[in-house]
Amino acid sequence: MTQLSDKGFLELPPLRLEYRFAGPEPYAAPTLVLLHEGLGCSEMWGDFPERLSAAAGCGVFAYSRVGYGRSSPATLPRKLDFMHVEAREILPRVLNAIGFQKGLLVGHSDGASIAAIYGGSVQDHRVSGLVLMAPHFIVEDVTIASIREIRHSYDTTDLRARFSRWHDDADATVRGWTDVWMNNDFHAWDIQEELAYVRVPILIVQGEHDHYGTARQIEIAREECYCPVDALLVPDIKHVPHREAPEITLKAIAEFAGHLLRERESLRAAGGR
Repeated sequence: MTQLSDKGFLELPPLRLEYRFAGPEPYAAPTLVLLHEGLGCSEMWGDFPERLSAAAGCGVFAYSRVGYGRSSPATLPRKLDFMHVEAREILPRVLNAIGFQKGLLVGHSDGASIAAIYGGSVQDHRVSGLVLMAPHFIVEDVTIASIREIRHSYDTTDLRARFSRWHDDADATVRGWTDVWMNNDFHAWDIQEELAYVRVPILIVQGEHDHYGTARQIEIAREECYCPVDALLVPDIKHVPHREAPEITLKAIAEFAGHLLRERESLRAAGGR
């Protein structure tokens, strides 16, 4: 188990992953694991980890996936199954390395999809629930349109300089990610089957005007999941609930996590799992 500092690197040979941590360590309290968006990293969460830790009374761990932030570079071009690889091969190693004992996965956009794949692919009784902010279960036309738009902005505006603040190799991060969707048959990416195997409650938080995905994503979860699915459609925001409506988002996650973790403790006290 790694001794967690506020910031540092997880050594998972051959990978080196940048991370941030706030609140009590995994041996002392439940942990909420943050999984960032397609062009995010641990630092791009801003003060959300610290605020979430305070609101939920849990430790909060955020890491930069391979090819993001200051983590090891990715092998390019990425394949269409890169989120499945993250969920099934890398995330289990991360959770074990930090001494994860109980808690929730909290993902945004790609991170939400990774959390859903993990929940439907890996039997992990330590995970009590999933919080999915702006998730993708299928790729919609609006998703691709927004990806093309951000790629054009990256290639033609000062967006490149802005992303260079957060990523060691912004070109590889942005072009490597956008190329996956622009150069492949994005209709082939579909994780609806994984949803049917999720066995823990899900909270979906989505902006009413999300330009990367419509409310169809919520409908899919309700159609395919056998587990409880709560959904919060936040009015007047787009794709980033934790930045555009932080108070609403923090309250929803803290209440959801608190309920699940209290329920788990009650079951344990009663002799359940």
